[in-house]
Amino acid sequence: MSAARLLHCLWIAAFMLAAGAAAADNTLRVGQLSELDRQYMTQQRDLLNDMASVELGRRFTGDTDNDLQLLQLLLDRRLVRPDQTRELQAMGVIMGDLLAADLDMHWVIYEDAQGRSRALRYRDSDEYLFPITMISRRREADNHTPVAAIYQKAYDIIAPLQPALPFR
Repeated sequence: MSAARLLHCLWIAAFMLAAGAAAADNTLRVGQLSELDRQYMTQQRDLLNDMASVELGRRFTGDTDNDLQLLQLLLDRRLVRPDQTRELQAMGVIMGDLLAADLDMHWVIYEDAQGRSRALRYRDSDEYLFPITMISRRREADNHTPVAAIYQKAYDIIAPLQPALPFR
């Protein structure tokens, strides 16, 4: 085999490997939360509940208005600061639980070329929300959008997908 032909074959092989890797990077995998994911998210909920209980004398209840107000109080009183990523992401878990309950969504593991994330999925659709970082990314960038507005923006993305209720 000539050197030119060998070089050409190597170039084609490299191109095919690169194309295969690129295709693999575009692969989306969605799965259930592992037991470790569930335990970690429970720890995050407990962390915020303990903080709210000790510092504010209140707890998260699953009531949207109460819980969004409580999340905002934690930020406004600087009990959770922009450098506390773990606590900010725990706030995202609480907000995600509210979105899940209000919009018929469920927690999943979403894996793509960017990595592995905990996300909310609307039913069995291709519609996802990533609430864990919705508050943290904003606060870490010194963006002070109210928690209720962040929640509402996410809600407004999914709400139109829901079927209309009969007799309305």
